[in-house]
Amino acid sequence: MTARNGRGIFITLEGGDGAGKSTQAELLTTWLRGAGRTVLRTREPGGTDLGQELRDIVLHRRGHIAPRAEALLYAADRAHHISTLVRPALDRGEIVLQDRYLDSSVAYQGAGRVLDPTEVRDLSLWAAEGLLPDLTVLLDLDEGAARDRLDASRTQYDRLEAEANEFHARVRSAFLGLARDEPDRFLTLDAGRPIDDIQHDIRSRVSELIG
Repeated sequence: MTARNGRGIFITLEGGDGAGKSTQAELLTTWLRGAGRTVLRTREPGGTDLGQELRDIVLHRRGHIAPRAEALLYAADRAHHISTLVRPALDRGEIVLQDRYLDSSVAYQGAGRVLDPTEVRDLSLWAAEGLLPDLTVLLDLDEGAARDRLDASRTQYDRLEAEANEFHARVRSAFLGLARDEPDRFLTLDAGRPIDDIQHDIRSRVSELIG
């Protein structure tokens, strides 16, 4: 892990589509700002102008994208995003709260697209100059329940959301495996619980982190 000059804190939220990451991120951001903390809320892909262009390609382009090309596009977004937005905020001492990071690449492109997860992770770490989060909140939800949530909230799916349940089952399994391998970094929560209960657990862990 590359050392940081500032005292910022890097928090990421992970999980399958429909797990509730955006809702929890919004609640946590409001709480942290209310406590006087400076928070940069961002996402991958799409946290920068270049990232938004890459997001449109990887999520909304019609037609096939080769799995390795997809992984490289995500890595390109990550390299630019970390270099130009995330690391400067951390060096200023801010809290960065990010929707998805390298664990999503390992889960979606590694397990989902059946690429080598270690190679995908190494690519992501190279792109991000070794930066790992201080805390990763994994919102775990059965792929069937996640699909029901998506069906109830939208009429169109992006390229990854539209994949079959078998794809999303592999993604979920990969996320859980990552959490087991790095228990000190991950906080794994049942995303089927009430929203306020989940937020309570997240705030408790974040409170320990920020002291």
